[in-house]
Amino acid sequence: MTGYVYMTASQKRGTIYTGVTNDLSRRVFEHKSGSGSRFTGRYGVQRLVWYEEHFDMREAIQREKALKGWPRQWKIALIEAINPEWNELMRGIGW
Repeated sequence: MTGYVYMTASQKRGTIYTGVTNDLSRRVFEHKSGSGSRFTGRYGVQRLVWYEEHFDMREAIQREKALKGWPRQWKIALIEAINPEWNELMRGIGW
């Protein structure tokens, strides 16, 4: 089963949330509607700024755990390598 590791942010260089899902469109919709998680709802972390597709959900889960252990600056560098302006990426995948 395909899995996605993703990061959402409140704004450019703002609060970052790292998660994993098997349905990226649904999960981002949940975050935007306020039902994604208490953390994302509380801090307004709704902008999809980075994601990675894995063809094995177990690999996606391992990657998410690794990223959650990274220092904040490493996460920022990962995001900015593909999305320097921290634009909303959800529009680019059909939502």
